[in-house]
Amino acid sequence: MVPKSLSDVDIASFCSVTGASYKDAKKFLEKHKRLDAAVDAYYSNPNSFATSTKLQTSAPSTSKINASFDEYKDPDSEDIMINGTIKLCEDLEKDPEDVVLLAVAYELKAPEIGRWTRKGWVDGWKANGCDSLPAMQNAVARFGHQLSTDPAYFRKVYLYTFDLGRTDGARSLAMETAQAFWSLLIPHGLKGGALSHISSTDSDDDVDMNGAEGWRPEYTDWWFEFLNEKGGKGVSKDTWSMFLDFMRSIDAKFEKYDMEAAWPSTIDYFVEFAKERLASSRA
Repeated sequence: MVPKSLSDVDIASFCSVTGASYKDAKKFLEKHKRLDAAVDAYYSNPNSFATSTKLQTSAPSTSKINASFDEYKDPDSEDIMINGTIKLCEDLEKDPEDVVLLAVAYELKAPEIGRWTRKGWVDGWKANGCDSLPAMQNAVARFGHQLSTDPAYFRKVYLYTFDLGRTDGARSLAMETAQAFWSLLIPHGLKGGALSHISSTDSDDDVDMNGAEGWRPEYTDWWFEFLNEKGGKGVSKDTWSMFLDFMRSIDAKFEKYDMEAAWPSTIDYFVEFAKERLASSRA
């Protein structure tokens, strides 16, 4: 397994700069600890940890991608199911609860958690230039980096996650499931800047460069506490979608929130809850 000290950001950056494989990137970073030192060591002796050498440059083979699908496919189903997903995570060296699996699900158009169709698998890996495990590992590292740093990509994965987690026929996302997804996505987006504060939702997502502070990690805990006290059983698609815009646009003191705007009522009530919490913390 990849040590917790090695992030997908570092691995993806190493692969991007050097063109090395995921496994080589991991070995250089494990040895040299820092990205700059690992890159210097690679250029000094790129073969010192040589395994699968360079990133794949030729067009991906559809037959190879199909063969990889068959390695994980459930013998009693046309799809890859839970057991195959666990094996896939082991091969990708990712915990099944790693947030990057949501990005993989988006890229491969998984219909639900722990299930992958052949069409989504083939089309998704082919679009990302992957027909081998090392190439897939490189791509997954790139997904994780992009999910953390790119607001547009974060939005795509975030919105896809709602449908990914819904049970058949349900119009809303179960509260427990929604909070589990938020617990994965929000810290990852805050860490890399994908959830960086913007001055206005009407400003084409221009990042506020004046140092204005927006959503804080503890506000996620407040949000969960509020939802649990409210006692709802599910999260609507409208609330799920607009909560992303809310996190990016709200100021740290909840002072610039427009109660007359078309926010879901759940968010209106949460702002009142958060203001009371802030006031009590100053008392």
